[in-house]
This record gives sequence, C-alpha cells and structure tokens, in this order.
Amino acid sequence: MSHQIETHDDQAAAIFAHKDPWHRLGTTVRGMSFTAQDAMTLGRLGGWRVRKAPVTTTEVTDDGVHVIEVTGKQATIRTNPFTGTPEALGVVGEGYVPIQNEEHCEFLNLLADEGGAVFDTAGSLRGGRQVFVTMRLPRTMKVGGVDDVDVNIAALNSHDGSSAFRVMVTPIRVVCANTQRAALRRNHGMISIRHTTNAKAMVSQAREALGLTFEYVEDFEAQAEQLVNTTMTEAGFIDLSRAVFGTPRAEASKRTATTAKKREQALLALWSDAATQASVRGTAWAGYQAVVEYVDHHAPVRSTDRPADQARAERLLTTSGPNQAKDAAWAFATATL
Repeated sequence: MSHQIETHDDQAAAIFAHKDPWHRLGTTVRGMSFTAQDAMTLGRLGGWRVRKAPVTTTEVTDDGVHVIEVTGKQATIRTNPFTGTPEALGVVGEGYVPIQNEEHCEFLNLLADEGGAVFDTAGSLRGGRQVFVTMRLPRTMKVGGVDDVDVNIAALNSHDGSSAFRVMVTPIRVVCANTQRAALRRNHGMISIRHTTNAKAMVSQAREALGLTFEYVEDFEAQAEQLVNTTMTEAGFIDLSRAVFGTPRAEASKRTATTAKKREQALLALWSDAATQASVRGTAWAGYQAVVEYVDHHAPVRSTDRPADQARAERLLTTSGPNQAKDAAWAFATATL
C-alpha cells in the first residue's frame, strides 16, 4: 500500500506514549512521555542523514550506454534506519533543503521547554517519505462542562518534496480520540515552512509565530461551547450528514445507493446510540462529533495488508479528504450561531 507506517520484519519506525486507538504498530512507552532522543532511537527516526544527489537517466544506443544528468532536479536520499543502506525518497528542485528528523524534534523540544508540552507520538510513513511527531499540551478544555478535549501540536514533514514542513494545533476529544478539524474564520491553526535555504531560520521563527495558534484554540473553545448549548434534532443531524457526504442521484448505481444507505445508518447509530455521545446527545456539538467519529474510526478504507484502523489513521495523516469532511460538518453546524 502507498501509505503505511514504515516497518521492517516485526520492527516499526514509530513510538507512542500510550496505546493510541489510531495505531497498532510501534514501540509503546506506557505510563510515561518520551524524549526527542527516544524518538530518534526507539522510533528509528535518527541518523537518516537525508541528502541530495544528482538525478541521471540512462539511454542505450548503437554507440553504447549514455548516462545523462537531469538538470534542475535532484534526488533526496536517506540511510535506511533498519538496513543502513542508501535509498531514494523523491525528486526535488535544486533549491530544496532537507529538514532532518533531528531538527524536526528539536523544534518541538523548544516548545516543550517553553510550555510544558510532552511528546506523544512519532513515526514515519510511506517508506520514510513522510514523518510525523505530536506533542500533548498541558492545556485542556471542558466543553459545556461535560466534554473533555485535549490539545496537541502536530509537526509533519516530508522528505520527497510533496509538502512543506507543517506545524498545526489539533484538539483531541478524549472520550473517543476524535481529531477535531474546525474551519474557523480566523484560522491560525497551522504554520507551513518551505524546504528552502532559509527553512532552518524559519523553524526558529515559527516558535514565536506559534503563539497565534492559541487564538485558534480560544476560537474553537468558544464556538464549541455554543454548539453544546444548541439543540439539534435527528432531522437536523440527517441534514448535516447529507450536507457533508451528499446524497446519491436518482440514476446512481445500486452499489452507490447501498453505500450511502450504510453510511447514513452508521452515522445515525453514532448520533442516537453511541456511548461517546451520551453526555452531549441531542446537541449540535454531538452532531458534529458524530461525523468526526465516523471519519476517524468507522469510515470504510481499502486495506488488504493491515488492520482497517491503522489504514484509517494513515489516511488521516496523509490525505485531505477526512479533514474536508470535518470542515464541512463544522461549517454546517456553526452556520446559524
């Protein structure tokens, strides 16, 4: 599969401070946080020495074999943490500057020193092409006095040129580990840093800029309070779910209609019966959370070589679809506030 936690035999390039419902691979450090050094050693993220090398192509003609250098492009290469051999990760432009995993964790270490955050998860995906590290902040929220929400900072990096170095705030609903995604009007919830010659300097500057993300947390908390105090009927929830996922056209295939019906049944079960909604049932907050819980823990995934929950977690980390669904649910639920 194209998206997966990197493994070698029974070892994985991942580490978790507790048994996260999203993951089933990696070294679990129960009952304690872990350090940046632990992530480098236990999580197999250290010593990759990501570097660039010329890109060449080979042409065979009647005159012999010709090795031709591709100008303007270079390959990113790392040292495999399991085998110690070099391997290519991607093709990038000449101005691309790798951000090492050690720098990735060191940036978050600065935040830990500053605000009391602790490392929570770390790992690599897609054969080392993407790396994630999250930290749990000491701040928590209690929406409506009944629903606990933790606050995490996630830092995501790519070594293949597919995306910038990104740092974002991700509230986590404790009762079911839902990862919230609120499309707020003043959304300072993410910082992107390009892999350019000044990327290292920008990582340092981002520490100060990250203060803006707490505006996101405050806005999220204020609107969540309004949602938990707003009544939503079952009919209103059906409207929300259809606004997010759509409804099949009259001419849709039987398979499409069946898939839509199963999805709606699963959503209604979360809305009306799930224990995770017990304290907030019948509210707009519960309607939003039912959609988020479905996306995070129940949405179908194509997976033949690993558990569905792991495949679902990797999809959340590496694709935009789940977040788009959460954005749409939040926008619908808050439209009349």
